[in-house]
Amino acid sequence: MPNWGGGTKCAACEKTVYHAEEIQCNGRSFHKTCFICMACRKGLDSTTVAAHESEIYCKSCYGKKYGPKGYGYGQGAGALSSDPVAPSLKTQSHTSQSQPSSTNSNSNKFAQKFGSTDHCPRCSKAVYAAEKVLSAGKPWHKTCFRCAKCGKGLESTTVTDKDGELYCKVCYAKNFGPRGLGNLGVTEETY
Repeated sequence: MPNWGGGTKCAACEKTVYHAEEIQCNGRSFHKTCFICMACRKGLDSTTVAAHESEIYCKSCYGKKYGPKGYGYGQGAGALSSDPVAPSLKTQSHTSQSQPSSTNSNSNKFAQKFGSTDHCPRCSKAVYAAEKVLSAGKPWHKTCFRCAKCGKGLESTTVTDKDGELYCKVCYAKNFGPRGLGNLGVTEETY
């Protein structure tokens, strides 16, 4: 078809793009209405676009399609790869929930969809990657990662554990640390 108007062609719809409606990306021109994600069809702008060869995506869809895969790499807050979970892990997560859960069915559906098998020892709820802190060989929610005695928030440098429970160093020393002899068993010698 001849280019009578003399303008550039839109990379998406191949119609003429006039200067007032032109958006450029990777040396190609688009209509403002054609500058949308190829996967989810969401409108894009200069801060949300991610180009791959001749295709344009929003950053979320680009990450899903071309980003790293595997455990811990998400497409959003707490999302994990949707690869199937090993059957042994599925049965383990169902048997470890012996107490009734106060969570609603939506969170259970989310856990089933993304294969969460980690449960916080303090609150017994599912722990997802975005909120996980590992200590004492167990996953904890960031909000549950507190001293069992004083409730102080913990960090990797201030945490100690005893019998599966977490303590700050001060509370651990007060409750489980070595005891001094003081005056026990010590008699004054008189000369």
